[in-house]
Amino acid sequence: MILVGKLGNGGREVRGALGRRRNLFLASVAVVSLLAPYARYEEVRAMNGFSLSSPAFPHNGAIPSKYTCDGADVNPPLTFDGVPGNARSLALIVDDPDAPRGTWVHWVVWNIAPSTGGISENAVPPGALQGTNDFRAQRYGGPCPPGGTHRYFFKLYALDAPLPLEAGATKARLEEAMRGHILEKAGLVGLYGRK
Repeated sequence: MILVGKLGNGGREVRGALGRRRNLFLASVAVVSLLAPYARYEEVRAMNGFSLSSPAFPHNGAIPSKYTCDGADVNPPLTFDGVPGNARSLALIVDDPDAPRGTWVHWVVWNIAPSTGGISENAVPPGALQGTNDFRAQRYGGPCPPGGTHRYFFKLYALDAPLPLEAGATKARLEEAMRGHILEKAGLVGLYGRK
């Protein structure tokens, strides 16, 4: 049997309370969705002591304009710590997930010797190969956001073997070649917004 009746003020208050709870729940889901990539990235940064840092800017800090299209547009210095002892090569990808048309690739480098300890400013480690970025160049292309502040993810991979890729390969080809060879990951995020 179905009972049909009118709801008075109490009914409106119940509906209002339910509506507020629903809006609060949806807002919470939205916040969690936005923060999830950060949480995953922090987890990657902390794994087993393998880390990537830069003396030019802190994690989640502002990238100096020298390393962007508004400056010399050279790569920032990077430091590797805690590289796994069984790593046979390293690979680096730098990209911007906040680009208007989807993730924009700024730098792709692989077959970096695990013993290098880092990458100097405006340099590529000896023996390492560079891929083609989304500027269609085989080099570092610095941050150059069309508007707002973007995040730039520097992702370092410790691999169990050198990769048989020729210079000029894309990020997609590098990721495919790394599949099944990744020992550990480390990361660094820099921020940049044009004035």
